Amino acid sequence: MDSITQALLGAAVGEAILGKKLKNKAMVVGAIVGTIPDLDVLLSPFYNDLEKISIHRGLSHSLLFCLIGSVLLMLLFKKIKWTQVVTKWEWWLFSFLTLLTHVMLDAFTTYGTQLFLPFSDLRVSFDSINVVDPFYSVPLIIGLIMSATLKKLDRNIPNSLGLIISSLYLVFTLGHKQHIESVFSLQLQKSEISHYDLLTVPVQFGNMVWYGAAKDAENLYLGKYSGLEKNEIDFQVFPINDHLLDNLDVELVDRMKWFANGFYTVAKDQDKVRIYNMQCDMQGVRQYGDYKAPTAFYFEIEQGADNEYLLTSGMHNKE
Repeated sequence: MDSITQALLGAAVGEAILGKKLKNKAMVVGAIVGTIPDLDVLLSPFYNDLEKISIHRGLSHSLLFCLIGSVLLMLLFKKIKWTQVVTKWEWWLFSFLTLLTHVMLDAFTTYGTQLFLPFSDLRVSFDSINVVDPFYSVPLIIGLIMSATLKKLDRNIPNSLGLIISSLYLVFTLGHKQHIESVFSLQLQKSEISHYDLLTVPVQFGNMVWYGAAKDAENLYLGKYSGLEKNEIDFQVFPINDHLLDNLDVELVDRMKWFANGFYTVAKDQDKVRIYNMQCDMQGVRQYGDYKAPTAFYFEIEQGADNEYLLTSGMHNKE
């Protein structure tokens, strides 16, 4: 999710655990700790384009980081004078849950998280919520404001309600995704498109507009569906073109396929190979004369000097 939403979630967790002892300071501390995993972006200048795709939502979004980070934060907080009213156990619980809820919330988005690093680079991704969704964040905002300002209420009640409503919305997105997948599967069948794998991702807030990508051995079929309009899905076909990757660097190709979770297409533009990643980018088809791209963002691979491969990225703009 976006950093603002993560800060809100951290503030809500802080209020739930420490609010009665630290008052509004609990929200501030929670918001700060809730954004710590996303500080991995500060490391980006030290890595090349290929390494960057593994760094973001990598080790800082793992369960191991939550465990170690919570202990270090607990030790840090206990050295600050005004925090002594909170026990070590409470500081550890607060730190662990704030970090854990951050990485778990990110797992609901399409980018996913590498929860099991350094033991496995499996990317856990439920693909059920857009990275920015006010339907999730607004209840958190309302609950926090009410807890901070309404003196006649138990301050924990509004914040707890906000957390419950937002969490129920997350559960709804998982159930709604199952319905969306059944809609795509049915319309693929009506269109006589055989496939062995299907990816569906929400592309707007409210969980109503979805893109779907179905694939067989040779092609990727893309469609868009609105839960409000209940439209017939017009599937557009793109050849996967796996053969264009045959003579490229093995490690680079492996990382590109891993990053796309198998949902990608490949195209060639002069001497450059372009990889379109459906797992992390579905913005709609881009058409330029005879050239049709399945989405806006792409990675581009070019062979440089000494047979080294240069990885860059680009973006198609809407005409």
